[in-house]
Amino acid sequence: MTDKKILPAFLLCFFLGMFGVHRFYVGKIGTGILQIVTLGGLGIWVLIDFIMIIVGAFTDKSGNKITEWT
Repeated sequence: MTDKKILPAFLLCFFLGMFGVHRFYVGKIGTGILQIVTLGGLGIWVLIDFIMIIVGAFTDKSGNKITEWT
């Protein structure tokens, strides 16, 4: 179980996804830095993360799925 919530990750990805802020929020520092350098994989990586967050498949740094909205 994780203490991270879907709503903050969703909003961070929507507004600041190109900078990987949603990945920093869930503890994925390395891939967050990669998203900063590549501007979210030119938007493709951000789109994939956005979809994964919406369907509940996004995980935190420990591999736990983020399932609660609030």
